Amino acid sequence: MLASTDRLFMSADEYLAWEEQQAFRHEYLHGEAYAMTGGTLPHNDLAVNLTTLLKSYLKGRGCKVRMADAKVGLSESGPFFYPDVLVTCDDRDVKAKTMVQYPCLIIEVLLPGTEGYDRGEKFRQYRRLETLKEYVLVNAETMGVESFQLNSQNKWELTAYFADDIIQDAESVLVHFTSIDFQCSLAAIYDEVELPEPRLS
Repeated sequence: MLASTDRLFMSADEYLAWEEQQAFRHEYLHGEAYAMTGGTLPHNDLAVNLTTLLKSYLKGRGCKVRMADAKVGLSESGPFFYPDVLVTCDDRDVKAKTMVQYPCLIIEVLLPGTEGYDRGEKFRQYRRLETLKEYVLVNAETMGVESFQLNSQNKWELTAYFADDIIQDAESVLVHFTSIDFQCSLAAIYDEVELPEPRLS
């Protein structure tokens, strides 16, 4: 989800103390706290599907799957974000009470109003996380997943997974999250997700 234009200026310490008292979540970037906007039902369904699939796969492997209300801190002074889904296999995070700091996989579900932010500034900030190995973008309007994976040369490589129902259907497209060696069909990610009708150009 995207932070809205409703924002407040404060220090990182002030933000962390203030955020605990708020009814709604706020992200924190460049000294500003941004109120989070709501998502759509497809957005929510995709996050639930991904969390369910990953939790089942990772059970007993010493990793933790967290979603929407789990705050990620890039440092003690921020930025602080709320990704849609994340996986951490670091003992420091598994036992953490307030925020995640060492994720290996972060997933954001895209919406028209959030896509530029998720692809741009947010990904730029996430790349500062030394433990992050994979950043995944899931489209909530059409069936498609893009995975940015950190390779052995420390470069981010894109692998895209799309189905067009003509050349490849969603059942035959296998999505691979290399950071945790997880595979599933594109259809499983979009199971029972009601995507909006395509917009006419």
